[in-house]
Amino acid sequence: MFLNFVTASIRFTPALALLENWREFLNRLWHYLNDKHTIGNISVSVTALVFGILIFAVALLMSRTLSALLQRRIAKRAYLDPGLQYTLGRLTQYVIVALGGLLALRTGLNLDLTSIALLFTALSVGIGFGLQYLAADIASGFILLFERPVRVGDRITIGEDEGDVQSINLRTTVVATNNRVSIIVPNSKLVSQRLINRSYGDPRARIAIPIGVSAESDIDLVTQTLLKAAEGVDNVLKDPPPKVQFLKFGDWSLDFRLLVWTNRPRLHMQIRSDINYRIDSLFRGAGIEIPYPQTELRIRRGSLHIDTDDTLHLHDDAPSDAPADS
Repeated sequence: MFLNFVTASIRFTPALALLENWREFLNRLWHYLNDKHTIGNISVSVTALVFGILIFAVALLMSRTLSALLQRRIAKRAYLDPGLQYTLGRLTQYVIVALGGLLALRTGLNLDLTSIALLFTALSVGIGFGLQYLAADIASGFILLFERPVRVGDRITIGEDEGDVQSINLRTTVVATNNRVSIIVPNSKLVSQRLINRSYGDPRARIAIPIGVSAESDIDLVTQTLLKAAEGVDNVLKDPPPKVQFLKFGDWSLDFRLLVWTNRPRLHMQIRSDINYRIDSLFRGAGIEIPYPQTELRIRRGSLHIDTDDTLHLHDDAPSDAPADS
């Protein structure tokens, strides 16, 4: 029996030696990973950096998950508009990411709040020199989320572009046009420049449709015809009622303006088109002429001759004072 024990011990000796070698290797690797390296006033280790990265990744995942969950819960409350739901979801996501970033810096780089404040101060100097436009866009993004002059779902006009706000991100805002083309607008442009928000405040909006008629037209007939053109048009309100204004005596026309109200301001282009179709049809039936600018060409001296090649030649009929050639 003793001989068998000795034989078994000899047989497992290489395995034990290999196990001891692996254990020693793992102990050295763990010691190396936990060994702190000093960089300036910061002491870091590989494991701390890995834990910091994991904390930040978990914070990103939690921010997206909780933000989506909060928006779904808020969406069930009918009295909250979609813009407010989006704002609360975005703010929740930013808060979680900010807290996760601070905790990751504290764990990975062993920084206290004073060191983090100094770090952000140094970054602010760099931002002031080279990243001022990026910083302005980010600050404007928070202004849009807190002040909410523009909200998700609003119908806005920026210069010649018009569309619905799809999302307000940290640096940019996405606007979808009627052609389903997405326009990426920097947030600073929405804050600093003039824009038209057709969904802000009162849901009603007034649409002005200018029209010019011939100087020989009966203004009472023109007024009644314009009011009739606004009757029965989709999305045009009866209260306040449509109104016609006689603006001025123009160079070629009598200038009027038809004013109508709607509670669907985002459809103002279609409403304007529908009314223009009716104006053209009713004006033709009533014999009201829409004039166009005319240009008169007057020749004080000579005569005008048109060749077959469509070239104009002016012949001076006045006698010439220059002596004739001999």
